[in-house]
Amino acid sequence: MVPPTSASQSAEIPGMSHVGRPHFSSMAKQKRKVPEVTEKRKKKLKKASAEGPLLGLEAVPDGDGASPQGGAVLRAVQDAEPELSPEEQRVLERKLKKERKKKERQRLREAGVVAQQPPARRSGAELALDYLCGWAQKHENWRFQKTRQTWLLLHMYDSDKVPDEHFSTLLAYLEGLRGQARELTVQKAEALMRELDEEGVGDPDPLLPGRAQRIRQVLQMLS
Repeated sequence: MVPPTSASQSAEIPGMSHVGRPHFSSMAKQKRKVPEVTEKRKKKLKKASAEGPLLGLEAVPDGDGASPQGGAVLRAVQDAEPELSPEEQRVLERKLKKERKKKERQRLREAGVVAQQPPARRSGAELALDYLCGWAQKHENWRFQKTRQTWLLLHMYDSDKVPDEHFSTLLAYLEGLRGQARELTVQKAEALMRELDEEGVGDPDPLLPGRAQRIRQVLQMLS
């Protein structure tokens, strides 16, 4: 025989009436409610994915806080946006840096601030003459520079590049030449003197006397 069902046991079973029979009206309401909730969740997911990747990242919560559909949307968005490679990351950083500099220059122009221009590069003549003046003044920071000395030896007979006010200082500097530099300077001065003598026979150049005088002074100093 089947033991009679007590009232307490029937009350513990959901959907059962107090007399032990299923409560069909309650079960029908639950069945109607589930499709409605599912349909609403699908509409929210479809709307979120259509609005863009940022909204698609937000999973629509379920009753207990979990949402399989939201997780699927999140994984789809992550797959659609692959991570950048190191090279692509460097290119992107350089591009952003250029854009920041461009915006900063534009901001300064709008504010009326003129960017400072870098100082103009000095010519070889200016550097060489400063080198010579530093030697004459026995400046503490003066040091020998072969490049400046070579320029002076190459152009010392040209009054346009080495003015007369600097030539006397240059003669005093030449007195300290030693070794091969002194020998080559004497040889070059002698060769130039022979050329001037040959040119002077024909059509003399008005600049020859001043140049010839410099050559003679150099030979006299170094011989």
